[in-house]
Amino acid sequence: MHLYSRSAGSGVPVVLLHAFPLSSAMWLAQREGLAASCRVITPDLRGFGGSVLNDEPPSIDVMADDVAALLDAEGVERAVVGGLSMGGYVTMAFCRRHPDRLLGVILADTRAAADQEQARANRERIAAAVSANGNAILLDEVLPGLVGPTTRQRRGMVFGRVRGLVQAAPPGAVAWAQRAMAGRADSFDTLRDLKVPALVIVGEEDQMTTPADAEAMAEAVPDSRLTVIEAAGHLSAVEQPEAFNRAVAAFVGEISWP
Repeated sequence: MHLYSRSAGSGVPVVLLHAFPLSSAMWLAQREGLAASCRVITPDLRGFGGSVLNDEPPSIDVMADDVAALLDAEGVERAVVGGLSMGGYVTMAFCRRHPDRLLGVILADTRAAADQEQARANRERIAAAVSANGNAILLDEVLPGLVGPTTRQRRGMVFGRVRGLVQAAPPGAVAWAQRAMAGRADSFDTLRDLKVPALVIVGEEDQMTTPADAEAMAEAVPDSRLTVIEAAGHLSAVEQPEAFNRAVAAFVGEISWP
């Protein structure tokens, strides 16, 4: 399995994993804004963007192992690994499965708790609907929660870009990823065992993975810092890229490398 990836810059390797149901295209402002301070590596997770899906059963752990294989292919022994939303779930699985590959961790607009039964059932409902009828249900039910009210009201171009990325998501990958997320493990013990620093980021308007979820993750990690981004919802890196990039650059600047 080889993940398609876009990279920019040099220095400390920083892997950023995208949200559901987007692709590495969401990280454009990070590749441009962070290239002066680190080596930004932004893969398409399996099935999205330029990466193929293959036939493994749905699993966040499989996605984490894909990222480890990408580091091997890039010649990177250790990296700061981070992700937003689904990318955060993959990051926590990576922490559990490949702790020796970490320089630091970034968890943005995500949560450590596993899905409850109702959430798992809803993911299966959406997966089945997308498989049968395409992405219309994503535009109706998922898209509205991806950005905050400030973006919906004042940043029409940003909202339009997010809508386009949602529309472009391959239905097969959408269904696979929903089932992978539904089956993911609780990661609080993983966070408590982290031996590297972590940056937790959340949009103050995020209603999908709330500031309270972010605070719980930050409290679990022995060495953590929490950044709340004003006037941003779930896709804080897309809605307020300058503030997001400042937080990441400051964090990466504290990392000892090589």
